[in-house]
Amino acid sequence: MATVKFLGAAQEVTGSCHMLEAPAFGRILFDCGMHQGGNRVDREQTETFLFDPQSIDAVVLSHAHLDHSGLLPKLVHNGYKGPIYCADATADLLKVMLMDSVGIYLGDLKRENRQLARKGKPPLEPEYTEEDVQQALSLCQSHLYETKVLLCADTSLTFHDAGHILGSAIVELNFTDKGKTKTVVFSGDLGNKSAVLMNDPAVLKKADLVMMEGTYGDRNHRPIEDTVSQLKEILADTQKRGGNIMIPAFAVGRTQELLFYLGQLHREGVLDNWQVIVDSPMAIEVTKVYDRWFESLDSQEIEEATPKAHSIIKDFIPRLFLSVTTENSMAINNIKKGALIIAGSGMCTGGRIRHHFKQRIWDARNTIIFCGYQAQGTLGRLLGVLCPSPRNEP
Repeated sequence: MATVKFLGAAQEVTGSCHMLEAPAFGRILFDCGMHQGGNRVDREQTETFLFDPQSIDAVVLSHAHLDHSGLLPKLVHNGYKGPIYCADATADLLKVMLMDSVGIYLGDLKRENRQLARKGKPPLEPEYTEEDVQQALSLCQSHLYETKVLLCADTSLTFHDAGHILGSAIVELNFTDKGKTKTVVFSGDLGNKSAVLMNDPAVLKKADLVMMEGTYGDRNHRPIEDTVSQLKEILADTQKRGGNIMIPAFAVGRTQELLFYLGQLHREGVLDNWQVIVDSPMAIEVTKVYDRWFESLDSQEIEEATPKAHSIIKDFIPRLFLSVTTENSMAINNIKKGALIIAGSGMCTGGRIRHHFKQRIWDARNTIIFCGYQAQGTLGRLLGVLCPSPRNEP
């Protein structure tokens, strides 16, 4: 008999992790994501698995966002040695995501240990290392959409396009239980049909059990045309004040969508007085991955908006500045007005966006645009509560 255990992202948004157990295949983990919000080091030190990692037979990833994949290195560190199944593009993104994540974690841990040393306390040992990231990446087995993958004699899985981010997948698992064929469908995050760059989510018509994300399940998204119109208003208002715009954005998915819409505004002449800057090394690397998979994106939508485009970086916004080094980032401080800065992290829990807040948040001429979900316990949620938008609820 098959059983399901929800070990994360149940009655909460981050930390996706679900276990499916059956005699046909043993134990499969759908996603292995980290919780986001609060102190990163404290969270990593206290977060434990509610199962023995060595007892897991396989991991299946829906996509590369860290709240779905971020604890894979810790899983490996604690003894997991089995396969990690994912869609092809997800494997490419994981290399960027997990290496960036461990770098931030180890940097935070180093600072924490300096403070502990001053207090005469022993240092904290890392919960995982770069070597664990490399080992996790070596376990990845990536597959094309709509291709049946045999896990064992009575079990197969198929990835279907979820339309959320590059490589995101709806997972269809077929197995035999007590002589009957059963189908479990796990959605991960689902994209909107109106989402740019991504193809529409695949539609599956049969399942015995559906496990589906429900972050926005109780509301309707407003039309994207209204959002773009609001962005135009914000640009005009901020320009009149002689200010700058700061956008905390997720490196995967949201940054690339922003560049698409800003590219449209560029062709309308709306950005003539603005310098668009991506100040996030990870977002830049991720966008390069998107460019490598450019032919798999929604070609019709891109062709209508940017005819003959072959690259997000080169074709959407000709004057786009990619800020890679620390020196690049610090030089942005010298721009007094007209800077539109896209920086990580998306929930303001770390990254260069906090540096830009420090430099500019006190100036009433400047604007902050939140373009993604802000989880409980994050700086982004706190700012949204303290400074609600005149247009929307925080």
